[in-house]
Amino acid sequence: MPTIRELIASSEEKLDALNKDCNVPKVLFYHVSKMGSAELYLKMDEEVDPAVLKEYNEDLERYLNGEPVQYIKGKEYFFSREFFVNEDVLIPRYETEELVEQTLYRMDDYFKDYKQIDLCDVGTGSGAIAISLDLEEPKTHTVATDISEKALAVAQKNNDALGAHVTFYQGDMLAPLIDRGIKVDVFISNPPYIPQEQKIDPMVKDNEPHVALFGGDDGLYFYRKIFKDVHKVLKDRALLGFEMGFDQRELMEEAIHEYFGDEPHEIIKDMNGKDRMLFIYHNLEK
Repeated sequence: MPTIRELIASSEEKLDALNKDCNVPKVLFYHVSKMGSAELYLKMDEEVDPAVLKEYNEDLERYLNGEPVQYIKGKEYFFSREFFVNEDVLIPRYETEELVEQTLYRMDDYFKDYKQIDLCDVGTGSGAIAISLDLEEPKTHTVATDISEKALAVAQKNNDALGAHVTFYQGDMLAPLIDRGIKVDVFISNPPYIPQEQKIDPMVKDNEPHVALFGGDDGLYFYRKIFKDVHKVLKDRALLGFEMGFDQRELMEEAIHEYFGDEPHEIIKDMNGKDRMLFIYHNLEK
């Protein structure tokens, strides 16, 4: 049997030759061995347990065949919490953590005197945005929608595991909110925004749900769909927050002007200096 050090080193060498992520072997070994980093460091020169080796090799083969490591592990961290993920939901990204963070700042600014903040997340997927906001701001009364029954099962599992109190409704975009007469102070969404013909990483395209990735010919199909009817679910004063594609500023500005007129808005750059977040201030001062 190889030692842990030998196994990880040989796997890293193999992935390096294939131009793949050389951090994956250690990540997978943590996962299958249930070891923490300190324990792994101390046991690097011990032989690998045969059962662990078998599971590790199977998982590494899944990765080499194009499956994302997050789906292999069945989890991903988002806003310092562990979320269950599978092929029915988009893998949460760190860029979306910035949307949550920026939303929390604005909730403090505009709704600090509110005893309850009614919030919705449309197209919730794994529930990462809705659950994080619900847990970070105790005053929120949070609802979330998704068209996918399978995605909502994942979101409910995360909601229960993390002790959040989000209510989930199945349906197309705003329809479950409009049908129930729900109105909110804060409207959040990370709609699919990749243009239909845009080339993307095969690991993403071949594994993650297309319904959560592609947004029509120019990527703004779902934004326009939301913008058209969103006033039906907004209270008199409301904050709207969206994640967006880094190269969509011009198209987004046109859509905002068409559907919101002169209402104030701003497009915020992420930590990499790319346009990534849109906030619209409905009867609020920017």
